[in-house]
Amino acid sequence: MKNLKSIESLAEFDYKLSDSIKNLLDIDQLELNDLDTIFSLTKIIDSFLIKNDKKSSLLKGKTIVTLFYESSTRTRVSFEEAGKLLGADVINMSGNGTSIDKGESLLNTSLTLQSAHTDLIVVRHPHSGAPYFMAKNLSKTKIINAGDGWHAHPTQSLIDLYAVKQSFQDLKGLKLVIVGDILHSRVARSDIIGFHKLGVNVSLCAPKSLLPTTLLDKTAMDESDPYKNVKVEYNLEKALDSADIVMPLRIQQERLGEVSGFPSLREYSSRFQINDKTLKFAKPNAIVMHPGPMNEGVEISSEIAHSDRSQIENQVRYGVAIRMSLLYLMLTGGHSNE
Repeated sequence: MKNLKSIESLAEFDYKLSDSIKNLLDIDQLELNDLDTIFSLTKIIDSFLIKNDKKSSLLKGKTIVTLFYESSTRTRVSFEEAGKLLGADVINMSGNGTSIDKGESLLNTSLTLQSAHTDLIVVRHPHSGAPYFMAKNLSKTKIINAGDGWHAHPTQSLIDLYAVKQSFQDLKGLKLVIVGDILHSRVARSDIIGFHKLGVNVSLCAPKSLLPTTLLDKTAMDESDPYKNVKVEYNLEKALDSADIVMPLRIQQERLGEVSGFPSLREYSSRFQINDKTLKFAKPNAIVMHPGPMNEGVEISSEIAHSDRSQIENQVRYGVAIRMSLLYLMLTGGHSNE
C-alpha cells in the first residue's frame, strides 16, 4: 500500500479503470485489473477514514446527484458521504417534491440533470434496466447503478467482495452460501457474478418458491455463464457444510404477494434462519455477511448478527470507502460518454 500523507495525495498517482468503464451498470463490466484498482484505492482511503483524516478536495467543482426512486438508507447515505468527503457538491433527489411527482419521465429527468451540468448520477430505480436506459441517452453525465429492480447492485457486490478479501488471504476455492430470497435479490445476482470472477464457489439455499426459475434448469446455459456452476440446495444443514462465507438475505415481504408456495415467516425461520445452531454446520472460521437491511429474528438471529463472526458492520464501513473510490475513479479518469 502506498505511503500517502492524506487522501489528497491520491492525485499524485495514476489510478484508472479500463477505458470501457464509462458508467458502472453491473459488476460484469469490471475486469480483474479493475477490481484490483478499486480494492487498492479502497484500502488506502479506508486507512484514512479510520484515522478520521477524511476530507479532501479531489472532486471540488464536480456535481453528483443521487436519484432514488426507491427507499434506501445505507446506499444513499454512503454515496452522499463519499461525494462530500471528496469535496463534490451532492444533491439528493427522490420522487417527492420534484417534477417526478408531476409525471415527468425518466428520460426527461435525466436530460434535465445533464443540462444542469451534473457530472454523475447515482440512480436507484424499481425497473430493471433503467440505469442502462439513462446511460444510453446521456452523453456527458455518467451513471452509477445503485440498484435496478431485481437485476443488479454492483456497488454492494464490490463491498461484499472487498469484505471477504479482508478476511481471507486467497478467495479461490472458498465456498459462499447465499440463503433466502434469491428471487427478488439484485445483490445475489451481482454477487454470483462478482464472486465467480474471483474463483469462489457459490451455493444457494432457499425454498423453491424463492429461487429464479432459470436456476432450476441450467441445461441451456453456456459453460462460461457464472450461473452455470451455482449449486442449489433446499436443506440448510447440507448447504452450510464446509461453508467459508454465509450470507442470509432479507425476505422481501413487500413482494411476497407475487409468490405462491412461500411458507409462513415462522416456518421459514425454523428452516432457514442463520443462528448458533445452524452456523455450526459451516467451517469454524466461517464469516457471516448481510447486505442489509436485516430482519433480525427472521433470516438471522440477533446473536449471530452481532457476533465476532459477523462482518455486517464492516460491510457498512467499507461502503463509504468503496464508493469514494468509485466516484474518484469515474470522475477523474478522463472519460466522457461520447
